[in-house]
Amino acid sequence: MPHSKPSGRHFLQIPGPSNVPDRILRAMDFPTIDHRGPEFSELGKKCLSGLQNIFKTRAHVIIYPASGTGAWEAALVNTLSAGDSVLMIETGHFASLWYKLAARLGVHTELLKTDWRRGADPQAIEARLAADKEGKIKAVCVVHNETSTGAMSRIRDIRAAIDAAQHDALLMVDTISSLGSSDYCHDAWGVDVTVAGSQKGLMLPPGLSFNAVSEKPDRRPKPLICPDPIGIGRINSRQMPLGLFPIHRPRTCFTDYPKQLICCLKKGWKTFLPAISATRRQPASRCKLGA
Repeated sequence: MPHSKPSGRHFLQIPGPSNVPDRILRAMDFPTIDHRGPEFSELGKKCLSGLQNIFKTRAHVIIYPASGTGAWEAALVNTLSAGDSVLMIETGHFASLWYKLAARLGVHTELLKTDWRRGADPQAIEARLAADKEGKIKAVCVVHNETSTGAMSRIRDIRAAIDAAQHDALLMVDTISSLGSSDYCHDAWGVDVTVAGSQKGLMLPPGLSFNAVSEKPDRRPKPLICPDPIGIGRINSRQMPLGLFPIHRPRTCFTDYPKQLICCLKKGWKTFLPAISATRRQPASRCKLGA
């Protein structure tokens, strides 16, 4: 006779969402607080400051009550105008989904394909941008670690390729499965917009996503794709520095952030990350890194 209940404790083993540590689950058992009050303001500022350390940036980090798909969309609608051209690098299933999303938003999307066995090719990106004499391409979109294949792209080399082509395109990077799982440096690698989510390397519940945004995208001319986008500009300049948000956030996800971030920062991100990477090294060795 089949058992009606599984034996032992459930342990999720899929690419994401990740298992949430017990201390984070306990932190979620917290009374609702006023999301316009001073207590939440202090909580928000701690989260934003901690996220800057994890992204390794001094730039603004924007938090959205959305999945990683929401952060994909936010990165595009807050920086591009309808009809702009974007070079999307197809390194796997999720890169192709970002490409399809951009097309639905009215962006002219050009797909630079790979064989899904390796990351983006910086030389191919440089060659395509060098051929864009009129500067029609406004952004290059790359997935840092492709969840579907495990292939990683060399973001620093892609930044160098854009600079070598003397092109003004923004560099947008999806780190949904790499942030907190492998080394990533928003500022040092010259990234303009980084996309991330809560549910994978950060080991937090699904429901929040992020954009780390440098100054360059905010200087782009308007109008944008959306007439009043929630993201760059309105959130940053008015409420984000105060730890407040113009839209409601999922409280159960948000209240656990300081505990998880403080845990990582106390251990030291530079020492915490190699411990994570060591657990990934053996399976990752079967995948080619870059092109």
